[in-house]
Amino acid sequence: MSITIEVNNKKIEAKKDETILEVLNKNGIHVPTLCHIKGMLPDGACRMCLVEQKESGKLITSCSAKVYDGLEVLTHSPKVTEARKVIVELLLSNHPDDCLYCVRNLNCELQTLSENLNVRERRISGKKNQLKIDRSSPSIIRDPEKCILCGRCVRVCEEVMGVSAIDFVNRGNQSYIGVAFDKGLNISSCVNCGQCIVVCPTGALTEKNHFSEIIQALNDKSKQVVVQYAPAISVSLAEEFGLPIGTDMVGALNAALRKIGFNFVFDTTFAADLTIMEESAELIKRVQENKNLPIISSCCPSWVKYAEEFVPEFLDNVSSCKSPQQMMGSVIKSYFAEKSNIKKEDIYSVSLMPCTAKKFEAQREEMTTNGISDVDAVLTTRELVKFIRLYGVNMLDIEPEVADSPLGTGTSAGKLFGTSGGVAEAAIRTAYYKLTGTELLNFRIPEIRGFKNRKEAKIKIGDLELGVAVVNGLGNAKKLLDEISAGRSDIHFIEIMACPGGCIAGGGQPLNFDQEAFKKRAEALYMIDNNAFVKVSHKNPDVINLYNNYLKEPLGEKSHKLLHTNYTKRNVLK
Repeated sequence: MSITIEVNNKKIEAKKDETILEVLNKNGIHVPTLCHIKGMLPDGACRMCLVEQKESGKLITSCSAKVYDGLEVLTHSPKVTEARKVIVELLLSNHPDDCLYCVRNLNCELQTLSENLNVRERRISGKKNQLKIDRSSPSIIRDPEKCILCGRCVRVCEEVMGVSAIDFVNRGNQSYIGVAFDKGLNISSCVNCGQCIVVCPTGALTEKNHFSEIIQALNDKSKQVVVQYAPAISVSLAEEFGLPIGTDMVGALNAALRKIGFNFVFDTTFAADLTIMEESAELIKRVQENKNLPIISSCCPSWVKYAEEFVPEFLDNVSSCKSPQQMMGSVIKSYFAEKSNIKKEDIYSVSLMPCTAKKFEAQREEMTTNGISDVDAVLTTRELVKFIRLYGVNMLDIEPEVADSPLGTGTSAGKLFGTSGGVAEAAIRTAYYKLTGTELLNFRIPEIRGFKNRKEAKIKIGDLELGVAVVNGLGNAKKLLDEISAGRSDIHFIEIMACPGGCIAGGGQPLNFDQEAFKKRAEALYMIDNNAFVKVSHKNPDVINLYNNYLKEPLGEKSHKLLHTNYTKRNVLK
């Protein structure tokens, strides 16, 4: 039902059940928010979205107040502006004065609000809370002194991820956000997904930085520094350099990494294809043996850690395949090292990932052999942008280059790993060929594309009707796993990605918590697939050569040693 309200003395149309904030946003009228997350129930905690009700002169929170016929509000009256300014000043009174050194400098919502509200002096002062920085996690650093208690991180961790690793502690001016029993993130239930970082408006949550180690390796003449980049990286950089969101910058990225000084540049899409060769073989084997079904993808390290902690009864269902990052790391320090006559201990392997959990994955004991890790350091997309700028590379004026061989060729099937449903789609393409000897007539599988929390499809492969489910957001994964525990048996393959939308919306991506940006990145990956000549992993020539000359066959002895692993139940504080 349509109604009419008045905003800033102008009449606009609204729907009866909408909040004032929804109507304002829909009509291009901006009011600031700090605690609000689009798509979640509002709580009105930060009070930044206040508007003035003309009739009563009261200030009301636009995120939680519903519209009604005849409502009249002012969004930037003197009373509203002064209230917002005081809120910001109160937050700043208990905030560190280290903007110059903060990782979020020039990209901080509190800093932006201070500028917009013309905060130019400290009118409110007092004793500041003194809280310790938590550096215990391999992926995430918590600085509670920079926290403004907006609660976004708590809500994402609980409502989207179903993890609840962090929560409010104490009350009043003694409140802070902490971990169970006031311990470190490293022994908590945190799955390192980094979604808390993405929604944090300040520098209270950041990824653990590996700049110094990588720079040291680049300057060490005894090291061969090798870099790989995930499928989602090339379509996530453009917005940080002023180009349209989703622009594929793969050629410029290859050239930039060489200018920085990396000795070899590889595309992890190659390893995504390699993952599909192993995972599709594993899927077929389990279906034929009717054992440990459904098989669940293992590409997302946040999901794997979640399984170890919350649903260990499903660990036998999780694929034994390493993720593409770790497969590439393993192949670099074995096949590539031998082929290039380089000692593996002289290789420093760096990965560029859209995911903070990849930092955790790289240091797992299972990913290390005789003290040598498959991957030595990980940079997120955000960190990569800073790294490129640190070395003065102009991404807008650089001649595109191709990745190095023999680990630089990837198919569009591997490229699809960057979006929710991509792993399943790539696996189905290859499994179909292996089981029937023919290719899918239409490689595109629309039923498992898109941004729904859960997508399901039934794929006819010869006499087999393959049940496939794709889930993003760990809270949604738990619901599906509960159904399977209750007896559901029509699903054979499950793809789980922790981050809503998949890697294109990963916890290490540019700080743009916007569904439209995610969709454009996904559309870019699908466009690459549409235009590609080779759309299936089993036709990747470099992958074929790797099997012919080194691995021999999927699930073979050498493949199992280098490309597979296992996981066990993990006891953490909850």
